[in-house]
Amino acid sequence: MLEQDPLIRNTNFNEVNLGLPEKVALIEAERCLQCRDPKCVAGCPVMVNIPRFIELLSEGDLAGAARSLLDDNALPAITGRVCPQETQCEVECIRGHKGLPVAIGYLERFVGDWARDHADQVPMVVAPRTGKRVAIVGAGPGGLTAAGELVKRGHDVTIYEALHKPGGVLVYGIPEFRLPKKIVEAEVARLEAAGVKILCNTVIGRTYTLPELRQAFDAVFIANGAGLPVFMEIPGENLKGVYSANEYLTRVNLMAAYQFPRADTPVLIGKRVATVGGGNVAMDAARTAKRIGAETSMIIYRRTRKEMPARAEEIHHAEEEGIQFEFLVAPVEVIGNDKHWVTGLKCVRMQLGEPDASGRARPVPIPGSEFVIPCDIVVVAIGTRANPLLTSTCPELKLNKWGNIIVDEKGMTNLPGVFAGGDIVRGAATVILAMGDGKRAAAAIDEYLRQS
Repeated sequence: MLEQDPLIRNTNFNEVNLGLPEKVALIEAERCLQCRDPKCVAGCPVMVNIPRFIELLSEGDLAGAARSLLDDNALPAITGRVCPQETQCEVECIRGHKGLPVAIGYLERFVGDWARDHADQVPMVVAPRTGKRVAIVGAGPGGLTAAGELVKRGHDVTIYEALHKPGGVLVYGIPEFRLPKKIVEAEVARLEAAGVKILCNTVIGRTYTLPELRQAFDAVFIANGAGLPVFMEIPGENLKGVYSANEYLTRVNLMAAYQFPRADTPVLIGKRVATVGGGNVAMDAARTAKRIGAETSMIIYRRTRKEMPARAEEIHHAEEEGIQFEFLVAPVEVIGNDKHWVTGLKCVRMQLGEPDASGRARPVPIPGSEFVIPCDIVVVAIGTRANPLLTSTCPELKLNKWGNIIVDEKGMTNLPGVFAGGDIVRGAATVILAMGDGKRAAAAIDEYLRQS
């Protein structure tokens, strides 16, 4: 796929990947072997019929390919950009056994973009109204997917979103250069055109409680994510200039801090920014810091490049853009001056030991290896956990020891008619896994409503 030049794109927020030309997409689609037992479908969390939409694409039937894809996936232009296809559908592709797999993600993006640009040719078909009302908490990928599935089945759907724009992590977490806001807005508009109602600035747990939703609706789906930041719990973490990745990215992505003072929400712009973590969120933060003016933007990670959980493409793009990587390094203290501003990050060098519960080698500190990395901004991107705002208003809802909601195999909680999915159930994970939960829960909610 064509890309912006790295030395140009690291100064702007325009999309990095530029998409496939139609001719290239048709040629790539012809590489699909149309397997009798397509493993790629099983590798997809939302069970997209991949061979079907690719076959229609290869025949030049773009409208048919779009209808096929949209039947299975409510947000194809989004997943075509941010889904880790290389570890899911594409890793199962038979073509990949001898060469490169079919570029399923690129083709999904191409068809999703075509569908967005030709919305009049692929309207969402909805069933006759059932009279049943469903409340969804959170307009992120899980909630939006469930809404699309439920409105197609004829149910009345209302989404309650805490922030001032729908999209959840798609708008507050993922930067414009990976997922343009106009893409999310178009996907949301498609759902609204089909009848989904979205109420923003509504915090369930404050504006309304879960028990109140249970009384007003026939079923509830909780998909409010896991947005409570995790910090390192080291000295100096309360100094000025330390951000959680959640706050840092939300200020820039959703509140347009990079346009300050034209935008109302500022963000600190450091000369040397250290981002702690090795996932996609860390890559997003470090690449964002570079774009808003950091002379040096670096990733601090306690394992090696091989163990990084971020997508290979995101790591590659970060390297191209001049992001520095400090591997086998772990922070032990944030250093500050007498005015309580960050001046550095004291770290210790690590070596890899035996595998931990995740299967990755456990990092072990090397005694006497402490050193200081000069920096004026520290962004902590080591994960998130469940926010208790909602669950604290409904003590009878069963949670696990981490505060995540416990559900059965159909996504139902211990409360009849109350379902949950996405990060609030599984912990911080990917967009596509949240969408898979939303799709499965919608089918279970539909079954529940028709039986009640």
